[in-house]
Amino acid sequence: MPILPEQISTHWMVGALALFLVKQWVADFLLQTAWMAKGKERSSGWVLPLAIHVCIHGLATLLITLAIAPGLAWLALVDIVIHGLIDRGKARIQLHMTMTPDRSCFWWLLGIDQTLHHLTHLVFALLLAATKTASLVA
Repeated sequence: MPILPEQISTHWMVGALALFLVKQWVADFLLQTAWMAKGKERSSGWVLPLAIHVCIHGLATLLITLAIAPGLAWLALVDIVIHGLIDRGKARIQLHMTMTPDRSCFWWLLGIDQTLHHLTHLVFALLLAATKTASLVA
């Protein structure tokens, strides 16, 4: 794990965060098919749809890390695991509580899901910006 420098470039932090915001939108909303979205929330047969969905996220994270700090490419695997845990956790709660889009709790849970993904990306952006800043100072 990189050591955080005393100063972290605002430009790299904002840039990395912007890339992760776009990545989340593209991977979760543009590239996620109905088969993935519905499949990963089933009580059985959910593994393949979820695996494909999280691998898309992992690939996007890999591309971001390779562009900014290639030494942190392993964050792609971390993203796959964390994103999978968040999405499967959300699915299990939805199944247990019979949440559907016509209930407000469904939308609350979707908001929590997206917030957890963004918090993950905030940590990733911080690590990328710190690593990039440290490499420029060294």
